[in-house]
Amino acid sequence: MGILNLTENSFYDGGKNNSLKKALKHTEKMIKEGATFIDVGVATSKPGSPLIKSKEELEQLLPYLSVLLKEFPKTHISIDTYNSEVAKKSLEMGVSMINDISGGILDSNMYDVVAQHPVPYVMMHMQGIPENMQQHALYEDVVTQVAHFFSNQIKKATAAGIQDILIDPGFGFGKQKEHNFQLLQNLNHFKIFNSPILMGVSRKSMIYKTLQLDAEQALNGTTALHAWGLDRGVHMLRVHDVKEAKECIDLWSALQMF
Repeated sequence: MGILNLTENSFYDGGKNNSLKKALKHTEKMIKEGATFIDVGVATSKPGSPLIKSKEELEQLLPYLSVLLKEFPKTHISIDTYNSEVAKKSLEMGVSMINDISGGILDSNMYDVVAQHPVPYVMMHMQGIPENMQQHALYEDVVTQVAHFFSNQIKKATAAGIQDILIDPGFGFGKQKEHNFQLLQNLNHFKIFNSPILMGVSRKSMIYKTLQLDAEQALNGTTALHAWGLDRGVHMLRVHDVKEAKECIDLWSALQMF
């Protein structure tokens, strides 16, 4: 899953793709490099960021989305949103997936909206909201508590009619560095849900702070953790750098043949 951030406030690539020409060029590049999904988002989820209203999100998203769907009709477009109105409009336009960082918590209508369409739904765990999530990064047992969240939310989503759910532990979303590594160490635990696992660690602070670098220098560390995740049951990687992630997947897949 290649990331297409259309916000100027992203922690890594903010402002790099916030024109239609740049967005189309970057999307084409990611598709050529092997992306199966392009995850499009206009709402920043960087720690400390306020939530975005549906109206504002749609105003920013739709001019890009209509062109992306027209220019890349054979590509699966995912929409990164926690607003059901945005999900509804995007699904009506023909997107292939909804990626909800709140796992249905921020908008009670999300499950009903997604259930009306035969598309996958990414359910992510987040402690709090982006504006305050790092203040709520407190756990007695992060693996057990995140698993409990998935247990509850999967029941609600399936009851609403959603049939295809991916789960994302939400690395960096209301978690301290040690929580992120505990989740990584225990990725196998989440296989109990029989749902594909999506992993989003690309260039995050858990990598560059550990290595005493910055996000620009965190590609090698990202690839190392991608290999770790694949070996522990991860099914999809959400990445800024598609070429390198695809190479990692291809090499890991080749290893499984022996």
